[in-house]
Amino acid sequence: MKSKLLLIAFILISSFCHAQDVEIKGTVNEAATGLPMPGVYISVENSEVSTATDIDGNYIIKAPVGSKLVFSFIGYDTIIKDVTGTGNISVSMTENAKTLDEVVVIGYGTQRKKEVTGAVSVVSSKTLEDMRPVKVEQALQGTVSGVNVTTQSGKPGAALDVRIRGIATNGDNAPLVLIDGYIGSLSDINATDIENITVLKDAQAAIYGTSGANGVILVTTKKGKKNSKTSFSYNTYTGFQETTRKLPLLNATEYALLLNEKYANGGQPIPFPNVSSLGEGTDWQDEVFDTGVPIINHDLSIAGGSDKITYRVSGSHLDQDGIIGGDKSHFERNTARISLNADLTEKLKMFTNLIYLTTDTQGFNENVLGSVLFNAINTPSIYTPYDANGDFTVLPTGSSTIPGSNLGNEIINPLAQIANTYNDYNLKKLSGTFGADYEVIKNLTVTGRVGFNTQNRDERIFNKQISYGGKVFDNVRSTVNQNAFDDNDYTFDAFATYKLSLNEAHNFTGTLGTTIFKTWGKGLYATGFDVPNNSWEFADINLTTGFSDSKTAGSYSYDDRRVSYFGRIQYDYKGKYLVSGMIRRDSSTKFGSNNRVAYFPSVTGGWVLSEENFFNKENAILSFAKLRASYGVLGSDRFDSNKYLGLLDGEATYIFGGTLVNGFATGALPNPNLKWEEARKLDVGIDLNFFNDKLQFVADYFEDTRANLLIPGIPVSGILGTYGPGGQNPTLNAGTVVNKGVELALTYDNTIGNDFHIKASYNVTFINNEVTEVKNGTGFYGGGEFGVGQPQPTRMEVGHPMGYFYGYQTDGIFQNADEVAAHPDQSALGAPAQPGDIRFVDTNGDGVVNADDRTEIGDPIPDATMGFNLQLDYKGFDFAVYTFASLGNDMVRNYERNLTDVNRMNYTLNRWTGEGTSNSVPRMTTAATSNNVFSDFFVEDASYLRIQNVQLGYTINPDFTQRAGITKLRLYAGVNNLYTFTKYSGFDPGASSGAPLSSGIDFGFYPVPRTYLIGLNLNF
Repeated sequence: MKSKLLLIAFILISSFCHAQDVEIKGTVNEAATGLPMPGVYISVENSEVSTATDIDGNYIIKAPVGSKLVFSFIGYDTIIKDVTGTGNISVSMTENAKTLDEVVVIGYGTQRKKEVTGAVSVVSSKTLEDMRPVKVEQALQGTVSGVNVTTQSGKPGAALDVRIRGIATNGDNAPLVLIDGYIGSLSDINATDIENITVLKDAQAAIYGTSGANGVILVTTKKGKKNSKTSFSYNTYTGFQETTRKLPLLNATEYALLLNEKYANGGQPIPFPNVSSLGEGTDWQDEVFDTGVPIINHDLSIAGGSDKITYRVSGSHLDQDGIIGGDKSHFERNTARISLNADLTEKLKMFTNLIYLTTDTQGFNENVLGSVLFNAINTPSIYTPYDANGDFTVLPTGSSTIPGSNLGNEIINPLAQIANTYNDYNLKKLSGTFGADYEVIKNLTVTGRVGFNTQNRDERIFNKQISYGGKVFDNVRSTVNQNAFDDNDYTFDAFATYKLSLNEAHNFTGTLGTTIFKTWGKGLYATGFDVPNNSWEFADINLTTGFSDSKTAGSYSYDDRRVSYFGRIQYDYKGKYLVSGMIRRDSSTKFGSNNRVAYFPSVTGGWVLSEENFFNKENAILSFAKLRASYGVLGSDRFDSNKYLGLLDGEATYIFGGTLVNGFATGALPNPNLKWEEARKLDVGIDLNFFNDKLQFVADYFEDTRANLLIPGIPVSGILGTYGPGGQNPTLNAGTVVNKGVELALTYDNTIGNDFHIKASYNVTFINNEVTEVKNGTGFYGGGEFGVGQPQPTRMEVGHPMGYFYGYQTDGIFQNADEVAAHPDQSALGAPAQPGDIRFVDTNGDGVVNADDRTEIGDPIPDATMGFNLQLDYKGFDFAVYTFASLGNDMVRNYERNLTDVNRMNYTLNRWTGEGTSNSVPRMTTAATSNNVFSDFFVEDASYLRIQNVQLGYTINPDFTQRAGITKLRLYAGVNNLYTFTKYSGFDPGASSGAPLSSGIDFGFYPVPRTYLIGLNLNF
């Protein structure tokens, strides 16, 4: 009996101890920023006990030992923690980016992601944090399907080209960029100031009418949060840069042996009878490329808010040197930004965002004949950088007594070129938006805002008096060019939004508004001669002492305006049937009275199948399904002003009183009937989510037909005077281009347990580009440049891709005289064929090879682009890798000069030297051949796979850092542009000139550097 009583007592005591409540304290922070999160709901699982965090993110709660605490907040992943006893439980909450209730910016409004009916993609601040791009555009490459970003150069501060769903016009293909509502540039803003980036790719952009034909990029910047104390965030990284690639050029001995063979084959004495002492010679690429080149970035932000006011103030500093030229290639950017939002009354809310930007840039001419890299590639390795006196070696133009001297009048010592390059480019820019929202009545809000840009640019370029030994770059007089530009624009938006819900089933949102846009500016160019002391320090027009008989100054001004009206109505029935209709009327001063006004309608629709009764809500596999489609017409007026007017910008000579007098005449022949380029966009898509939204699949089929393209230089009778100095033939709406394609995107996003998170994404875009109309009398419009004096190598022509390469097809190498005799004569290309020469294809079969046999031999537009990205988080560690691939794009190797004695790449070691020795590389000779005409011998497959970014970081346990008042301390290391897998022989297969008709012609692109970084994120 006694034992039973003791057992009962033990059970009661144990039960009491198990149920005893303990006090738990802690802090809840946002994982991405380390900032405290007020208002987080904390509850004891299977209990009514709960609390919420205060303004500092702190909480106190009592819970039984062995129970579980549940931390939840809208838009963030729920966290569950075990209660093991009295103590501290602090957590960091991760934003749940996959929720269907996520708000997406769509232009003049927002929608829940679930309700979006257009092709819309979003890049989060987390992606920007992982990639740490020097320029924001780089974060779009490989992360957004249908978007391709190409570099014009790897020099500091160089521009990047963003293309959404292909090249649609022979003009400007850049998308519209709006930063918090004002027209801006992605290069103007620091990446850490961005909350998210939304890309509108289809007719969803029609709300922007004439501005949205190339797609729209909407940037939402970070703002302060209500009821949060002041917080500070400091981010910095530093690192060093190096080139990712050197071209395989011949060393001195290889060069001399090749030159001996070339001269011998041409029947001339060999220039290097003894090559034993030449050795490796000078590696000119090593001479011009620097290593360990520094880059450093700092940014600091202060944010907070009360019930009525939120604020965020930030500043950044970026300092980047170039991998070529030391301090002669440099970029410095400073930004200062303020965001202020205030609830003046319950109905009236004011907002403002301002950013001030300054840049200071120095650099070189690039991607042209005569650039630094062009000279480094073509200068023979037998020459040293400096002569016996320590001066720069002067490269010869040609002498029969100096071996390897026939370098022409273009190639100069690249180190001398760097030393004698002096320039400075400065930019100061103020941008922003002011606005207010007023709730007139319930569900009716009126918004008015003004966005603006005002910038001043100054340039100073000093051309030193210098002789390079009779080259085209010789300057017999020193000059200084000083240029000043003043550019401005403003946008006034006024629109009203009304929301109506009937019977909790029929939901309407109507938007009606107007936009007024104006851009104006002026520029002044001036040149001064004879700079004192022939020195950069005295390079100022005020100090010059010389004069010129020709005009030494010029100027321009412009003033363009656009007035627009737009309306949109959105409807959904119980969240499952979605329809949106838009119409916009634009009026632009770039057109004459005949076509000044245009209308741009569009419609989008969606069907959320997962909201239907027949859909199994308990389906463990498919959790969400939506079909959507859109069609719309958008316009573009992105071309030079006053094309419909005749301007006195041509030249003429008149006789007054028997004396010839220089004057002006009409320049380009006007076309008063010019009208808008028109983009007709069709998109059909499907969104599927699996496994409770952990796996997301998006597919789109699209067609983008760009009609009424502006084709310049339409041939007309010479009697009209357009062939005189400064005269130009008229521009007409005479072209059409069609882009068709498919986009696929797959994302897996899952948190496993409380400590491990994985996000893996893959996207691919297939595009077919075809010109369907060119009505200019010739059926094509040429462009590009190859070599010197050769026909234009690219075309815009019906039935072909935009900017395809137009030249001769090759069919190997003639191996013997019998093959030459059996082949159609190709003397018309420059010289009779000999064994060892390239065999060109008689494509039209007329028995002779001539200019009529030129055909398509490649194109620069990729068949497919894709990205694979991986983000992993485990406890305090995070890892990210971003990759991008481009398949099927071709590039023209145009950085090799065809002069007799220039250096060559090492593929020439596999040249034809006799029958059967080579069927790909022709013989080397000084005799005349046709081997240098533009053909597919110079076109290469430039497909590539690039590891864009790899980063590993560690966040120190907040429980430790908070003792010092630090809410987040993260250290990381990373590499940008780690490695590129490609068969292309040039510096960068992903580079482009940016021009639609010459984007794939490589003059020696300045390569994008590989950058090694270490960084710090500190919040307190």
